[in-house]
Amino acid sequence: MPILTPLSTAITAFTATNLDDIVILLLFFSQANALFRHRHIVIGQYLGFAVLVLVSLPGFFGGLLLPVSWTGMLGIVPIAIGLNQLLNREEEEESGAELEPISAPFGSFLSPQTYGVAAITFANGGDNVGIYVPLFASCTWESLVVVLGVFFSLVGVWCYTAYRLAKVPAIATALTRYGNQFVPFVLIGLGAMILIESHTLEDRGLLLLTLVACCCTVITLSRNLIQPAK
Repeated sequence: MPILTPLSTAITAFTATNLDDIVILLLFFSQANALFRHRHIVIGQYLGFAVLVLVSLPGFFGGLLLPVSWTGMLGIVPIAIGLNQLLNREEEEESGAELEPISAPFGSFLSPQTYGVAAITFANGGDNVGIYVPLFASCTWESLVVVLGVFFSLVGVWCYTAYRLAKVPAIATALTRYGNQFVPFVLIGLGAMILIESHTLEDRGLLLLTLVACCCTVITLSRNLIQPAK
């Protein structure tokens, strides 16, 4: 009977903090043929979520690893990826085929696509950290094992659900036809939302760092766009 409490708590906490991930995963799976292999998405999702759990675990020991405002700076990651896709749309489509032939599981784990998914998963987890830290702080060793077991099981359920939804004809057709056009804007919007919800922009120092990072990203992408023409 005691296992029912952490079990229900874990399901509720995971569902409440990862509903938005279904949309992101759905977009990733819809772009699988052009940018990602399915294994890149699944491994990246697990990797990013594992980092979120590690960042939140200090709550179990009565401390915090990073302030939420600092974690929120990772919102720059989806913004950078979105800008890259927006400014280099043709190159992304051509290079996507070149990045595909990574067949070994170890190769998938080390691929840029995998780390891109992981970074976005982690960057989108500001609310996860805010909830997981106090949740872990209230756990015993036994309940913590149950909670973590449920969490990592549900990551797989989330990936499978998004994969199946992407296979629905109406959804798949719409995402295949228009996905490449709006995915960059979704990623940029996601990054902005992460920065705002994490209160990162309320700190003047972090605001300055964010602006500098965004400017550097735009300058770097612009140079890469201009160089081939020389």
